[in-house]
Amino acid sequence: MSEGTIAWLLVSSALVLFMTPGLALFYGGMVRSKNVLNMLMKNFFTISIVTVVWTLIGYTLAFGTDIGGLIGGFDFLGLKGVAGDSLLFMVFQMMFAIITPALITGAVAERMKFSAWVLFTTLWALIVYPIIAHWGFAADGWLFAWGVRDFAGGLVVHVNAGIAALALVFALGPRKGFGVEAMRPHSLPLTLLGTGILWFGWFGFNAGSALAADGIAINAFVTTQIAASVAALGWVVAEWRKTGKPTTLGAASGAVAGLVAITPGAGFVSPLSAIAIGLIAGFACFWAVSLKFRFGYDDSLDVVGVHLAGGIVGSILTGVFAQSSINSVVSDGLLFGGTAFFVKQVVAVLAVILFTFVVSYGLAQLVKAITGLRVDEKEETDGLDISLHEERGYVFTE
Repeated sequence: MSEGTIAWLLVSSALVLFMTPGLALFYGGMVRSKNVLNMLMKNFFTISIVTVVWTLIGYTLAFGTDIGGLIGGFDFLGLKGVAGDSLLFMVFQMMFAIITPALITGAVAERMKFSAWVLFTTLWALIVYPIIAHWGFAADGWLFAWGVRDFAGGLVVHVNAGIAALALVFALGPRKGFGVEAMRPHSLPLTLLGTGILWFGWFGFNAGSALAADGIAINAFVTTQIAASVAALGWVVAEWRKTGKPTTLGAASGAVAGLVAITPGAGFVSPLSAIAIGLIAGFACFWAVSLKFRFGYDDSLDVVGVHLAGGIVGSILTGVFAQSSINSVVSDGLLFGGTAFFVKQVVAVLAVILFTFVVSYGLAQLVKAITGLRVDEKEETDGLDISLHEERGYVFTE
């Protein structure tokens, strides 16, 4: 790698890592004040857990010598032989491995045991994430080798985390009072701060995935900015029309929905296509969030509605808007005559959903048998900060 590319990927790695504390603030502002520290802790502790798992075995399972297109071998166990450019690629990919299970925390907010989260995250980072990363990111993974393209993690990160979140929500059950009492965010300024950090870090997430300081990185940077902005507009317009009032939470959620949706195609689609992707994502994710009330599942902070729905929309629309003239590693999308590529993108979405849901639900049941999944009723009522961590997020008197 050139010195410029090395510098860009080091900076991008740091940007992607910064997204997880940003996610903690984004989610932390959305929970009730009695649970803010628990939400922050789940996210921050995920950094430590996944760093160790990825270093010891996760990286080799994702990018080691291929075994049947399904998983990598053990040749990089404990980072054996990983140095130089390969070490840089490893640490860049580590940051993706960290934020993916962290995304799930929003769905299980305010009721999951911390010990259960630690065990589930360890197992999920060991079993689920490396397999999907191998499928979609490794050159000999079956999805990549078949022709599916996921530029920066629409499938590997967002669909993967979103459907795992749904599986965990089903295993946990709803919060006490869900659908009956209002559970309003306690600090929307905190959420907006987190949104800004996520948006900032996403340029490393997407543009860094070009793995070079080149024109593809520039294209990914530009399309990321456009899609996020347009999706925020779309979400706010949708809620304004429905409720008569635009909200800051809607603007933040819309921006994140656009960032999610552009991720799989950021380096494959044009800036004009990014406008379409952002607009569709804004409206689609706004609608998807409402499904939890219709069907009665408690996706606390809309991980399913934003990340699963946004990842599906973005991955499929990559199959519509991708252009080989922008990036030669991708086939033309449906709009440019690429019917086969579009079909492959749809099949890839279904494959990730099926595998991850089944395995994640199984892991949730295993954790339930070992530690139990959720806190008791009193702990939930008192709040997870004081009951699990013996701390309070805000102390106004001595």
